Amino acid sequence: MKIRMILYTFLTTMIGLLIAVLFQSNSEPDSRDTRNIGELRQALISERETQQTLNEELNRQMEILYQLEQTEDVELVMGDVMEDLQEQAGLTEVTGSGLLIEIDIVFDENYTGGGIKSVPPYLLRLLINELNIQGAQHIAIGNQRIVSTTAIREANGRTLVNGNWLSQFPIEIKVIADDPESIHHAMMSSQASDLFNYDNFRFSSTPIDNLTLPSFDKNYRVRFMEPVQEDS
Repeated sequence: MKIRMILYTFLTTMIGLLIAVLFQSNSEPDSRDTRNIGELRQALISERETQQTLNEELNRQMEILYQLEQTEDVELVMGDVMEDLQEQAGLTEVTGSGLLIEIDIVFDENYTGGGIKSVPPYLLRLLINELNIQGAQHIAIGNQRIVSTTAIREANGRTLVNGNWLSQFPIEIKVIADDPESIHHAMMSSQASDLFNYDNFRFSSTPIDNLTLPSFDKNYRVRFMEPVQEDS
């Protein structure tokens, strides 16, 4: 009974925090915004993704709370929750229908720039945001699973994902989703596709019936947390 009350309190607290964050994200800014159109578009995509993620998490927490209220087998419910969390966190290999996106270099007769070594990090981040907004459940760039702590950065003119260099072109991005066809059409007409083409990259998307994404093979970095000591 004590465990049940602790879990109940934890879930209700989480729901309250999620509602507070949703309220805060919808508040109007007090200061004047001086960003340009490109920066505002990227900020809007990021905010839409955050809003969608919070709504999904709120619904999930409400469902868990309902299950706990309806059952006496708390351990069974929490076991299912743990398996779901591991999958969401990218700690398990996943297989399902999805989308295969390929990015390659393309030049025309008017190109005057230098050699292209890799896809810029900002383009990959924009693509991930677009995919999440359209309903992507799991994403992998090359052999690197994208999780909440994934770092996409540039070093020595090349892009790293999860601390690993991207593979040679063409770069494959695998996406698992409930409605691959819908995401395919949305991505081919998206801002991300236009920006890739503008930067001399060929952007293609193909719905696939069966895709396998690798698990996240790094250690999660946990910050600002410490274990609670049980009363002796």
